[in-house]
Amino acid sequence: MSDINDLTKMLLQFRDDRDWNQFHNAKDLAIAVSVEANELLELFLWKSPDDVNPDKIKEELADVISFALLMAEKYGFDVKNIVLDKIALNGIKYPIEKAKGRATKYDEL
Repeated sequence: MSDINDLTKMLLQFRDDRDWNQFHNAKDLAIAVSVEANELLELFLWKSPDDVNPDKIKEELADVISFALLMAEKYGFDVKNIVLDKIALNGIKYPIEKAKGRATKYDEL
C-alpha cells in the first residue's frame, strides 16, 4: 500500500504548502467528499453513461479519492485495512448464495 501512502504524503505536502490544514477538519473534509461526489454524479445528469467525458470523470474521481485519503489520514486510518474490513463485512451481509446477480439490499435478501 505504499502507493496510497505516497499519494497521501503528496496531498499533505500540497495542502501544507498552501497552509490549508486549517480548513481540513473532519466536518469540512466530509463535506468536500460529498460535494466532489456530487460533481462526479452531475456529469451523468441527463446523459447516457456512454456520453460522459472520461477525462471529466477522472478529474472528479480524483477529487473524491483525494479528500477521502485526507480524511483517512486525519483519523489515522490505514486505508488498506478499512477497505479490507468493509469487504469482509459486506461478504457477511451479502453472501454469494443469496446476493449473486441481485441488487437487493442485504436486509431484504
